[in-house]
Amino acid sequence: MFNAKKAGSAKRARRTQRRRAPFATAALLGAGLILTGGAYTAIDQGTRASAATESQSAETVARGEALFQSNCATCHGMNAVGTANGPSLIGVGAAAVDFQVGTGRMPMQANGAQAPVKPVQFTAEDTNALAQYVATLAPGPGIPEKEYLQADGDAARGAELFRINCAMCHNVAAAGGALTEGKFAPNLQQVTPAHLYEAMATGPQNMPVFNDANLTPEDKRDIITAIRWQTDVTGNIGGYNLGSLGPVSEGLFIWVFGIGSVIAMTVWLATRPN
Repeated sequence: MFNAKKAGSAKRARRTQRRRAPFATAALLGAGLILTGGAYTAIDQGTRASAATESQSAETVARGEALFQSNCATCHGMNAVGTANGPSLIGVGAAAVDFQVGTGRMPMQANGAQAPVKPVQFTAEDTNALAQYVATLAPGPGIPEKEYLQADGDAARGAELFRINCAMCHNVAAAGGALTEGKFAPNLQQVTPAHLYEAMATGPQNMPVFNDANLTPEDKRDIITAIRWQTDVTGNIGGYNLGSLGPVSEGLFIWVFGIGSVIAMTVWLATRPN
């Protein structure tokens, strides 16, 4: 009796197993196809996105080369190797081009002690194309990451770094100052964070290069924060600053107008009738 029941249960189990096996196989095949298709789609999309990015980058570089040949090669040479009228751009990086062209200093209107700021001649897209083309010629400083341009660093530390490394030329208030032979350190109060960072990284005009070994990206961010805080938040530190030109201009102002007023008052009192 017991053996008969056991045999019956075994037969039912085998029938149930046979019925379930096809469904299980189909389910496994379906899951495998879904996973395979999903993986293929992801890989295909990634490949297409990468190809599109590379194509766009190649088009940008080609556009930049065309712009360079028609606007810059006269001074910097057909392959940016430099001429008697302009230095080589091999290795200056995208940051140097973005700074010089983005501030209007280049193309330069005439030879002089240094290139002055003037209205920008190229659109942002053209400036980026020129920068990307020059960046392909040799390694050099790249356009800074946005995280270092937010002006959310340590303003106190940045002000100290600015006084140590920059104030001797740009003035402690970042108002600029005169240098020798007709050169000058420009006013930094209205310069964008990106151009401030690029100037430190590339050393334009008479400025030394502050690479990451001299000033880390965090140091540069702190300096930008200090300049922006001083300019945008506090205005003129210490009251009216007479152009932030330092004690010479302030002393001259007191001498001419202060002592001059005292002398004029003395003369006026002395000429009055008794």
